[in-house]
Parts: sequence; C-alpha cells; structure tokens
Amino acid sequence: MIVEEIRKRRNAALKARDTVAKDVLSVALGDIDTIAARASRDATDEECLQVLRKLVKSNEETRANTVGEEAKLVLTQEIAIITELLPKTLGVEELVAALAPVAADIRAAANPGQATGVAMKHLKSIGASVDGKLVAQAVGQLRS
Repeated sequence: MIVEEIRKRRNAALKARDTVAKDVLSVALGDIDTIAARASRDATDEECLQVLRKLVKSNEETRANTVGEEAKLVLTQEIAIITELLPKTLGVEELVAALAPVAADIRAAANPGQATGVAMKHLKSIGASVDGKLVAQAVGQLRS
C-alpha cells in the first residue's frame, strides 16, 4: 500500500535528518490519517494518491506565488519527493496512441467536452493514469 511506502520514506528521512522530506511526508501522512479516521477504516490507495496529487498542486501554486528563492527551492524539493510516489502519467503522444481505438468516437462527439468524456471513459477502462489537461490536449489533436 502507498501509505506504507510513505511511512517507510518518512522514517528514512528521519534517520537521515532530511527535514524537507520528513516534513512533506508527515503532512501527507497527516492528511491520509485524517481521511482514514473520518471513514473509520484504512485509507485506500486511490485516496492516498488524491492526497499526494493535492499536495503537489498546492505546492506548485504556492511556488508560483513565492518571491524568495530559498522557499521556491524547498517547494521544488517537496514536489519532487511527492511526485516520486505518484504513478507515471501518460504524455500527450502516449495518450493519442492509447486513444486510437476510440478515435472515431472522439471525432464524432458533438463538442470537445463530450469528446474528452469519451476519452476519459476509455482511459479509465484500460487503467491509465492520466492528467485531465493532457487528455484535453490529446483530444484536441485527434479532433483537428
């Protein structure tokens, strides 16, 4: 489970006195433990991934609005640490290739929103880990 990997990495960061890794992994574990406590069960891997994605997005937004170079460096390190735990997502070219079986349906959709819906349904059915913005770009390429 992902939560076990996060705990293992946090403990390694504690031993190595890596405060950046320890802090960001502790925040992730706190959020995951909160979800588990509210649901009165262990957090699922999907819930853990949602927490990690939320932390990456939050840190990216904060980094974009941060003036200090030292703070930006710490945020960049935190993003890298969290990103290592996330499954690799497909790029635009890989998405276009993965969507080849439903390309005709995507082109036939009435509007870009429906086309993206067709694409997401297909990608979910094959278990692909994707970024919605990249899917929209791939759909745009297929429809053009």
